[in-house]
Amino acid sequence: MLVNLAEFDQRLTFDIRYATDDNFLGFAVYSKPVCYLHPDAAKAVRLIQSDLEEIGLSLKVYDGYRPLSIQQVMWDKIQDERFISNPSKNKGRHTRGTAIDVTLIDLKGNELEMPTPFDDFSEKAFSDAVNISDKAKENRSLLKDTMEKHGFIQFPYEWWHFDFIGWENDEKYPPLDISLDLL
Repeated sequence: MLVNLAEFDQRLTFDIRYATDDNFLGFAVYSKPVCYLHPDAAKAVRLIQSDLEEIGLSLKVYDGYRPLSIQQVMWDKIQDERFISNPSKNKGRHTRGTAIDVTLIDLKGNELEMPTPFDDFSEKAFSDAVNISDKAKENRSLLKDTMEKHGFIQFPYEWWHFDFIGWENDEKYPPLDISLDLL
């Protein structure tokens, strides 16, 4: 049901923070640095990557599918629905394989200026934040426009988080709690 995004599109760059200590939790919650997505979302990411390459850019992926049990660990730490989905309400966004956390990089691997680093839980991370540099606004807008062109919607509180349209359809995109070791 889910596809390994690195195998699906080898042009992408990955920085799977939740497999490291470099995340808001301060410890690794993934056993390995992999990113899985539902095939519908993965196909859209492939189109996004192609569009970006035409202008000398690429995607860097921070996260995709997240097991429900890991979603619960994150919720227990933050408990702020602006930044972490409450698993008791919608079972999480990432748990369906339809959410992806990304940024833009140039073809040398350098990240483009964005409003904040990944997993910054301040108002500057909001998708409509105005107290940021013009370059960060421009890059955030380019990322948003390219993602939306191919069926993703930007999450209002995280410039890096995008949900594939229809993600909340439990029948088409059910929440999952499959360990990354079993995929």
